[in-house]
Amino acid sequence: MTERKRIDFWLSDMDGVLVHEGRPIPGADEFIKRLSESGKPFRVLTNNSIYTARDLSVRLSAAGLDVPPDSIWTSAVATAEFLDDQRAGGSAYVIGEAGLTTALHEVGYVLTDLDPDYVVLGETRTYSFTQITRAIRLIEGGARFIATNPDAIGPSTEGSLPACGAVAAMITKATGVDPYFVGKPNPRMMRSALNAIGGHSETTAMIGDRMDTDIVCGMEAGLYTILVLTGVTTRDEVERFPYRPSLVVDSVADLIDRI
Repeated sequence: MTERKRIDFWLSDMDGVLVHEGRPIPGADEFIKRLSESGKPFRVLTNNSIYTARDLSVRLSAAGLDVPPDSIWTSAVATAEFLDDQRAGGSAYVIGEAGLTTALHEVGYVLTDLDPDYVVLGETRTYSFTQITRAIRLIEGGARFIATNPDAIGPSTEGSLPACGAVAAMITKATGVDPYFVGKPNPRMMRSALNAIGGHSETTAMIGDRMDTDIVCGMEAGLYTILVLTGVTTRDEVERFPYRPSLVVDSVADLIDRI
């Protein structure tokens, strides 16, 4: 597939594209530097709702990548924006960590377990059975069910960990209520990031390492999609999907001269 118009706006996944297990992908530092020097607006997207944008900026800095907090778009921020748009000044019972609770506080939400408008499920290192039980009962009582992302497992040094999507499935099984997932592959997350940088789909590229989240999400949002092979999806696996990225490259290092 060929490029459409000149790319003036950039969106990029974080894990598997810029960093891997806390270490920078070769060429990622130069890619970010070139992007910053170009003046072209960009956002780094992540389904991780644990950390605030400031936290992630510091973690990326430790990996040698200079990404300011206002250039990071998390599923927690996207979720808070969505709820503010749907029901401004509402209330929520939250299962999650600082990234999610901070984002909701910043849009004026009250966090409570007393008849909340929403149950909002995010990621946490320590899912509590007590909290999950409370969430189930609140949903049974009429609270609307929102989840930051559908990722079923997350990585750790010991192996896979249950993540937001897996816990959401447990709550759905108990209540019969499906959540609305805000994060990737929901194209709303990319559209909200696009709005934040004042971009247009025809002149925006999305870089990702997963066909089933980043690429399908970018495609459905009408973006130029670029798959890098430094993360989850391999070159051989691309052909197994019923949709294709606009471009496949080995890594972001191959994109430096395209900025």
